[in-house]
Amino acid sequence: MQAYLGILALVGLAAVICAVMVTLSWVLGPKKVTPYKSSTYECGVAPVGDSRERFPIKFYLVAILFILFDIEVVFLWSWMTVFKHSSMEFMRTSFISFLIYMSTFILGYLYVIRVNAFDWDETTSLEPAKLGEAVQES
Repeated sequence: MQAYLGILALVGLAAVICAVMVTLSWVLGPKKVTPYKSSTYECGVAPVGDSRERFPIKFYLVAILFILFDIEVVFLWSWMTVFKHSSMEFMRTSFISFLIYMSTFILGYLYVIRVNAFDWDETTSLEPAKLGEAVQES
């Protein structure tokens, strides 16, 4: 317990400093709210529209697909670095798992193409009711 006393003191000091800084900024900070201060900041340009505007689901979908692709690259990179310095038995089992992983990824990618996830036409939608229609049309 004696060894952790210094760390506990450091965490306590950090908590006290944070509390003091937040309290001082609240006490000493300006209280008058003006329309200019409460407006949305857009790089010095006058705001256009409402800041609570909803974005189409397509942006979210592209972001998720990018993250999936990025994770795939990380897995493949780590697999390649281990694969070149391993035994023949490990290479066989590793290659089989690689084929399973890539086939799953390719099937998922083909599904994304089949439901027109990359189609940016405004008439198509990825609502659950329309997903079945997109799959049946293809």
